[in-house]
Formats: sequence, C-alpha cells, structure tokens
Amino acid sequence: MQRIVPCLWFDHKAVEAVNFYTSVFPDGRVTDTQYYPSQGLLDFQREFAGSELSIEFEIAGLRMMAINAGPEFTVNPSVSFMVNFDPHDGKAVEYLEALWAALTDGGRELMPLGEYPFSRRYGWVQDRYGVSWQLMLTAADAEPQPVVVPCLMFANIAQNRAGEALEYYQSVFPEARVGMVVRYLEQTGPAIPGAVTFATIDLLGQRIAVMDSGAEQDFTFNSGVSLIVECADQAEIDRYWAALSEVSEAEQCGWCVDRFGLSWQIVPVDLEKLMQTPGSFEKLMQMKKIDIAAFG
Repeated sequence: MQRIVPCLWFDHKAVEAVNFYTSVFPDGRVTDTQYYPSQGLLDFQREFAGSELSIEFEIAGLRMMAINAGPEFTVNPSVSFMVNFDPHDGKAVEYLEALWAALTDGGRELMPLGEYPFSRRYGWVQDRYGVSWQLMLTAADAEPQPVVVPCLMFANIAQNRAGEALEYYQSVFPEARVGMVVRYLEQTGPAIPGAVTFATIDLLGQRIAVMDSGAEQDFTFNSGVSLIVECADQAEIDRYWAALSEVSEAEQCGWCVDRFGLSWQIVPVDLEKLMQTPGSFEKLMQMKKIDIAAFG
C-alpha cells in the first residue's frame, strides 16, 4: 500500500488537470473525489461551496492527489515527476514521444527531448498546468524503476542540501533505503563538488529521487506540491510531525514544512472517514497538527 502520496495544488483547475492526466498516462483513473461542504466555509473558500475539494487519482500505478483551491500556491519544477520507459519494450520510444507531445501541448520545454549522456531519449517539460515531468528511456542495464518517481530538486535557498536531505529522511522514516548516489565531481553552476547529481531513496516503500540543481534557479520548494504521509494512528502522526515540522507559521490542517522548505501533509489513513463526522471540516480548519480524538 502506497503511504506517501504526492499532492498537487491547482487554482480552480484540479478537475480539468486530473481529467487530462488520466487520459494521457497509462492506467489513468480517478479513484475518489471529496467535496467542499455547502456551509461553514471561511470567506476565501465560499466560492467553492459544494464543488470538488480533492481528487485522488492514479497514473501508471502511482497514487496522486489534486487539491482544487485558489491561487495561494503555484506548482514549480522544484518537484517534478520522472517517467521511466523500459528500453526492452519495443514501443517504448513511441510511447515516450506520444506522452511528450501531449505534455508539451500548451506547456514549455525545460530540457528539449533528445539524446543526453545519461539517456538516449530524455526531455523535461512543464505542462499547461505548471506540473513538471522528466521523460526518460532508461539504460538497458539499469536497475528496474517504478514508472513514475517523484523527484526533488534542491535549488535556490535549498541548493547543495540534497545529500543532507538523504541522511535526514533516513533518520525520519523507518527502514528508509538509499539507492544509487551520483555526485558532482567539479563545480557545476551553483552545485559544489560532492553535491548530489542524482540519487534515490525509498521511504515507506515509495521511491523518491533527489538532486542538487546544476543551474541557478529562481524557485524552490513550496506548497504547490506536497507529500502526504498516511499514518496508522495518533502516535505515528505525532512522531512524523515532530520530525518534519520546522516552520510553525506554515502549520495548518495537517500541513507542515520541513527544514528544506518541502511541504508535507501528516494525516490519518482514515481521514476520509473522519471527515464524514458532523462539523469535521470546521474542526480540521482550526487544527495545525491533526488530532484524531477531536473529531469526536
């Protein structure tokens, strides 16, 4: 069971975006939709009364969440999604190029589709909704990878901290496992020698890639993309919250921000059930760390 779920924030376009992703990615499907209540909303939320609040969906086996809200946060390339294509599949390049065409339609290329030292077919695109995707034909002798892997790029104020993050997340998540680690051998833009060119880490069974940016960037992590951690009980919520929450002013409704600026949502696995209890939305809006008992 996937316990870390990437969550994308959209300015009024969550439904449209999810419909797009589930139509262009393999095995795309919507698995659940939650709605704003018709009453009890704060002033800035009232326009959403009765409309979609969150949509859970799957693409290529990865569970994701889309939040339908306002313009408070904007997705940027600090968190992207690597899409791996198996070179042993005779149609891999065809599939890659078809997905590239769909994602670049209305979007913009960050790295053109072409041949690179690490892949004979690779490209990085920011789609029409602002979400970034790295499409890559993996090497024939490479270790098998999940099809879609969230990728954290440490840039701007988080520059050169990817290695520190690997060690930190290992200490936070039980049985975390670091996989491959490739480092810069010389100064490359803002990346110092020894910074992380590319690495992977498995957290609660979810593979995540990390890298230090080799070019100056004007963005860093924000709540446009957050990582939901589904917890079994209050004790687990308390433990992850204590480890990850570093910015008190960012705490709201189970959301917190860690020492690198990355946003997390620390929630009970049965949050959907709790949200069906009377007054649940109002109670959640008043919380910082989620208190399961407070739902009554």
